[in-house]
Amino acid sequence: MIDRQAFRRSFETMQADLARRNADVIAPESAWGRARALDIKQRDLKVQAEALQAERNRVSKLIGQKKGKGDDASTELAAMGEVSRQVKALETQAKEAEAKFSAVLLEIPNPLHASVPDGNSEDDNVEIRRWGEIRSDNVPAHWDIGTDLGILDFEAGATLAGSRFTVLRGAAARLERALMQFMLNTHVDQHGYDEVWVPAIVNRKTMTGTGQLPKFEDDLYKLEGEDAFLIPTAEVPVTNLYQDQILDASTLPRRHCAYTPCFRREAGSAGRDVRGMIRQHQFDKVELVHLTTVERALSDLEELTGHAEAILQALELPYRLVELCSADIGFSAQKTYDLEVWLPSQKCYREISSCSAFGQFQGRRAGIRYREEGGKPQAVATLNGSALAIGRTLVAILENHWNADGSVTIPAVLQPYMGGMQSIS
Repeated sequence: MIDRQAFRRSFETMQADLARRNADVIAPESAWGRARALDIKQRDLKVQAEALQAERNRVSKLIGQKKGKGDDASTELAAMGEVSRQVKALETQAKEAEAKFSAVLLEIPNPLHASVPDGNSEDDNVEIRRWGEIRSDNVPAHWDIGTDLGILDFEAGATLAGSRFTVLRGAAARLERALMQFMLNTHVDQHGYDEVWVPAIVNRKTMTGTGQLPKFEDDLYKLEGEDAFLIPTAEVPVTNLYQDQILDASTLPRRHCAYTPCFRREAGSAGRDVRGMIRQHQFDKVELVHLTTVERALSDLEELTGHAEAILQALELPYRLVELCSADIGFSAQKTYDLEVWLPSQKCYREISSCSAFGQFQGRRAGIRYREEGGKPQAVATLNGSALAIGRTLVAILENHWNADGSVTIPAVLQPYMGGMQSIS
């Protein structure tokens, strides 16, 4: 949620800054107008209520004085009753206006960090660096590799659930599990994360806390008859572990990693990546989440991104790091880096991880605060990133480690998790 005080102090400046974003993310103009009108209304009602309360206190004192002298105070008592009714009515209206104001604020995206480059589309994202040698020979698509090896079964996935589902068989199923274990072990043992295992179903308040609701409800799987949702990423339950809590600043940063299945309707992706495993309705992911102070949030983003890069490097997968421009950043993010892995069959880089800093945006929405010694509580800063999306990592391994004889070499770091298996053939 945006900062209320900044909204009030710098309305035009904030509106202009948010206009840098993609039109699909920007809140409708009506939301800005409604928010401003409701803010003015609820503050005006509070002022009126406070004035009436002062009048009530004055009349109450006068009644006490008259009764002390034995004088008739019936006129003042009648006035007191009327003032009390007016105060109650104004307080009720103020609460209603405040609730509507808070609801409209949830529709407004996070202002971008000043360092984010301007742009009109993903074509304006800025490449930071590349790692690894890309292969330029003719490599089959992962769906052909997996089908020929008998380890990816797209027909069974479609029969069981419909389009954008895949059944993994044999070595592919084991490779998916190996990747999960390798990623978690690396983040816990080498990068110092605290692993958590969280629900894959959460309630509306939790989805709202990280910014998926109310704007993106059409992209979520909602449970029929319940106000609950399948998670699109572990970011949602892991961040909200500290919902409505005040943390001691000395305990920050808190860094968690978690594996979860993830579920997305992909409502706006008709016709995109219809073949293979790049864009699935259900996929596995290992997520990194930081809760930290405002001052160190951006340095933590560099660290978190480096932890995701370490996984790609260990798996010997060529990739590039790009900084997203203003038109390509998600609703809740303040600044984002994407890691894009090389897919030889497509002869291009494809996103495999998105690492974002959110400032205090999610902290305000989820009610997660921290307090410095002797200070007042303030919203915590949050960050998260995929490290990595497991299905896309499996795809990248099949293509980048494919051999001319049709086999796939298993990266050395995964072989212990595969029972010593060195290749899939």
